[in-house]
Amino acid sequence: MNKTEIKIYPYRWVILAVYFFISAIIQIQWLTFASVSSAAQEFYQTSALRIDFLSIIYMLVFIVMSIPASYVIDTWGLRKGLIVGAVLTGVFGTMKAWGGNSLFLVTVAQIGLAVAQPFILNAVTKVGAKWFPVEERATAAGIGTLAQYAGIIIALAVTPMLIPETGNGYNFVSMLWIYGAASILSAVLILIFMREEPPTPPSPDEFTERDKPKVAIVDIFKNREMQMLLLLFFIGLGIFNAVSTCIDQICHTLTMDETGMVGGIMLLGGVVGAVVLPTFSDKIRKRKPFLVISMIMMLPGLVGLTFFTQFVPMLISAFFFGFFIMGVGPIGFQFGAEKSYPAPESTSQGIILLAGQISGIIFVFGVNKMGILIAMISFIVLTLFNVFISTRLKESMNRFL
Repeated sequence: MNKTEIKIYPYRWVILAVYFFISAIIQIQWLTFASVSSAAQEFYQTSALRIDFLSIIYMLVFIVMSIPASYVIDTWGLRKGLIVGAVLTGVFGTMKAWGGNSLFLVTVAQIGLAVAQPFILNAVTKVGAKWFPVEERATAAGIGTLAQYAGIIIALAVTPMLIPETGNGYNFVSMLWIYGAASILSAVLILIFMREEPPTPPSPDEFTERDKPKVAIVDIFKNREMQMLLLLFFIGLGIFNAVSTCIDQICHTLTMDETGMVGGIMLLGGVVGAVVLPTFSDKIRKRKPFLVISMIMMLPGLVGLTFFTQFVPMLISAFFFGFFIMGVGPIGFQFGAEKSYPAPESTSQGIILLAGQISGIIFVFGVNKMGILIAMISFIVLTLFNVFISTRLKESMNRFL
């Protein structure tokens, strides 16, 4: 097939829209209790660690399920893989609401939702590869990743508004039913509107063939460029997960409201970055410069979060950090898909995300063992190492144009 025969279908935006919605919902379900931990402790009569475990479950399950989920997406197909994630989201989102008064049932539901997550998140580059031309794929990945950030912001900012305080304390059930209904709706939208692929592919034939997942996994770990990219994400995504989880300790000189705003601004910076950076990457047909620049430019934000103690400087630092570390994520995913070709996109992305989840857990425990100052200084040193790694990467786009 030559370029003149390639047709781009407007329905790709419908596909991306329903994917956006379910991606946001699964992130909301992940962090349902994160911003209302104290109230949840009171409601369920339990400890802070037990409530935090409802979020930690997602990271632990992701480590186990990431590669199997990618295998299903790449073997059964995009639509079937997303349907698995959608059905699990609908069923366990409903169970979480129905059993909302029982911490045990909520925990079981949270495990089911955690299983659903990699079936959804690991599909973002596959959506781009199946439906979007090469020059739009980083943009598509950016929008898909933006959904995750939007879900996190909603979970943190909106959840407290949905919990009414009664004479006997807080009531979580109505909030859980709102999120449960949204989970059902997202599943229905996937079942109705998701399609496997357009009638004709959005790229030449030579870029539509893919290896079998088992072969691809071996090849990815043998690929020098992918080895460096995985190390880049192991450090970068791990730092982001640790900073996000330990934002309370980082902002120990600020009030609770100010700390919340610092975390919110960091996520807002990520949302803006996920729109701006992938769009420019597609426009100039380059990936490497954005990876290098982002590693360099996240340093001032990380340094500011480490050493500043005043609210406004920390706010500015958080925006810088979020803009570059979160904004470059979709470009990194697409870079990995291009560098690991002909490995299936879901396989490469699943391995990349897996690296970040493992390091995130390690780095969070490191923060608690070393103390926040030493840990943050260590993150600065690791980021400097990431700058070096990013300069050693080779550009990927030319072979796809």
